[in-house]
Amino acid sequence: MPHPDSPDSPDSPDSPDSLDGFGSPDSPDRFDSPDRPDRPDRFKASVARETRDVEALIIGSGLSGIGAAIRLRRAGVHDLVLVEKADDLGGTWRDNTYPGCACDVPSALYSYSFAPNPRWTRAFAGQPEIRAYLHATAAAHGITPLVRPRTEVVRAQWHPGDARWHVETTRDRYRARFLISAAGPWHEPAVPDLPGLADFPGTVFHSSRWRHDHELTGARVAVIGSGASAVQFVPAIQPRVARLHLFQRTAQWVLPKPDHHVPRAERLLLRRFPAAQRALRGAEYAALEALGVGFRHPALLRAVQRVGALHLRAAVRDPRLRRDLTPDYTLGCKRLLLSNTYYPALTRPNVTVHATAVRAVEGGRVVGADGSTADVDTIVLGTGFHILDMPIARRVFDADGASLDDHWKGSPDAYLGTTVSGFPNAFVLLGPHLGTGHSSAFMVLEAQLDHLVGAVRHVRSAGWAAMDVRPEVQAAFRAEVRQALPTTVYNAGGCSSYYLDANGLNSFSWPWSTGRMRRRLARFDPEAYDAR
Repeated sequence: MPHPDSPDSPDSPDSPDSLDGFGSPDSPDRFDSPDRPDRPDRFKASVARETRDVEALIIGSGLSGIGAAIRLRRAGVHDLVLVEKADDLGGTWRDNTYPGCACDVPSALYSYSFAPNPRWTRAFAGQPEIRAYLHATAAAHGITPLVRPRTEVVRAQWHPGDARWHVETTRDRYRARFLISAAGPWHEPAVPDLPGLADFPGTVFHSSRWRHDHELTGARVAVIGSGASAVQFVPAIQPRVARLHLFQRTAQWVLPKPDHHVPRAERLLLRRFPAAQRALRGAEYAALEALGVGFRHPALLRAVQRVGALHLRAAVRDPRLRRDLTPDYTLGCKRLLLSNTYYPALTRPNVTVHATAVRAVEGGRVVGADGSTADVDTIVLGTGFHILDMPIARRVFDADGASLDDHWKGSPDAYLGTTVSGFPNAFVLLGPHLGTGHSSAFMVLEAQLDHLVGAVRHVRSAGWAAMDVRPEVQAAFRAEVRQALPTTVYNAGGCSSYYLDANGLNSFSWPWSTGRMRRRLARFDPEAYDAR
């Protein structure tokens, strides 16, 4: 769907037409490595320690940070910087390079509405194409030179005296009027605290830190975890390894993935007729929103769950293995997974499924909670991320020196998932209460960016030094969410998922439609904020 801030003409410097040539399957450098030294859009790293005044500082340069920078520049905020602790932009699509890595949301929805890409080569784009898309979009909109790579935030604290965020990084210091956290929830790998894991004599790595230098051909591999990443990389490595032991604590619902190669003729059509691409995006959005109705009324998911059960039965003939792979909760309670190759891979002779958690690692042996064992030389951790205990929350402080982590006490909370009382002029992107089990992160992000831009525009035009969401407004929103969640599949589906925080509360999920989310966040309400 077109964004209200889309450029009015193709001559605009922010026009998505400047993406011409990106991702074309006929272009030999469409997956041009971002590590090439001769790339024209490479970062220009700062080297001198200094204190710099900026209007907006963005933490992170993944899809959230890039999107925020583009929208803020369109709103007239040109004095901004993106600090990035890695040496390249891209966020989760930079970090996750495991075999088979791809999106589980249709490509037409996995992009900014203001930067559509008609050149996706698959219905569900792979990691190289998504990373290339982010690079191309950042370059086309002039964002790449604003990124400061290898710059990690050490501490950011609000100073009411000058109404600025004082930010200390590993390279420079900044004073910023607005602070935007775009670090993202799928960023910091969660490594299990398993007895003996540190003493394992072989090779251990997390799926988001894939060891491409480690040869898996002929290896004996234990995969710990059976979530979204494992569902993709297990089928990719299974043909190469000698033995693969999958330790599955909880069975997952896996639906068929309607993926396919996008013919050149279709890509040409989408490029020449933008209305066709908008129609495709709208149709896919409507289909996912129809699925989302079931997430709010779990009884409606029975038909979809039957599809998952038939998919499992068709792929797995062994009754015992099929029983081990059959979930005991309602579909949608955990993240919905899509794959046409995962179940077949688990039926191969060189694969053993251990339907158990891991108890310990003893030398070169992985021991399951049920007593089963596997002698291996490689362990791959598909154990997910710090979704709700985001590390950045321990580095952002209010005026009194209390961190976001201190305020949250294990249960992240933000008004409309975006602003936190006590942290003026600060915004959290892809924050708490905004997660959906059926839609695209870009849908959530763009709703938040509308709110962010509205807030910044109002603060500037009204002459406010700062804005701080009123605590009673934030509390009312929190109560509204918690009142709506119990009847959703996220809470009523009978599972334990990453949607639940350290206190057992669902701090992740949005209990309504994304249409309602967009309407709620579209208008910045100054009455919800105290002016300073």
